[in-house]
Amino acid sequence: MATRTRRPQRRNQVLSREQIIEAAIELLDAGGESALTTRALTERLSTGSGAIYYRVGSRDELLDTATETVVTAALAAKPAGVAATPEDEIRTVALALFDAIAEHQWLATRLTLQIVRKPLGPVTVGIFERIGRQVGALGVPQASWFDAASTLVHYILGAVSQNARIDGDTSTVQPDRAEFLEATATAWQGLAPEDYPFMHAVVDQIREHDDRAQFLAGIAIVLDGLTRLG
Repeated sequence: MATRTRRPQRRNQVLSREQIIEAAIELLDAGGESALTTRALTERLSTGSGAIYYRVGSRDELLDTATETVVTAALAAKPAGVAATPEDEIRTVALALFDAIAEHQWLATRLTLQIVRKPLGPVTVGIFERIGRQVGALGVPQASWFDAASTLVHYILGAVSQNARIDGDTSTVQPDRAEFLEATATAWQGLAPEDYPFMHAVVDQIREHDDRAQFLAGIAIVLDGLTRLG
């Protein structure tokens, strides 16, 4: 007598929009955009595709919503001190975005797409508004506000892209950071000193550098330049 394959039991309760988004982010974190399929999501939530489309929309809309959810949480970060300066505010939001992308490696690409393709979207508007207010408080002339805010946003996106999950990269194991830096430093040290004097000069620095400290150093350089605009 043939045995019947048991189907996954469907949920009896109604799924919320938040539950769907949370499950989507978990799939994205585990395997990048390729892991977020309708089949994978419906299996994880024990529901049908109709419930997902009804609550969130298409896959692209779900990706946008997941991006918005993570970025909105990062933008809510506040400086620890009660008398925060504009520089403190900018460093806080920049680090919050840096840490969010380090945690969610799919986010860097989606964040860039949002800013390039959806200038009126909540992600773009939220980032520019949070940073732009502080640019004005720094004393940057109003005629240079957009250029100044754009410079900061572009620096942040460029710096954090090192933590992005690259489409087509099938590796699932993250390299050990210390081993990676040591291998890079060793490779640079093997270059001909007369052809690559700079690379040889910074070999020891790459072995010990801290990504977050380096990121903040870049923010400080940009801010120093912005305060000189006039």
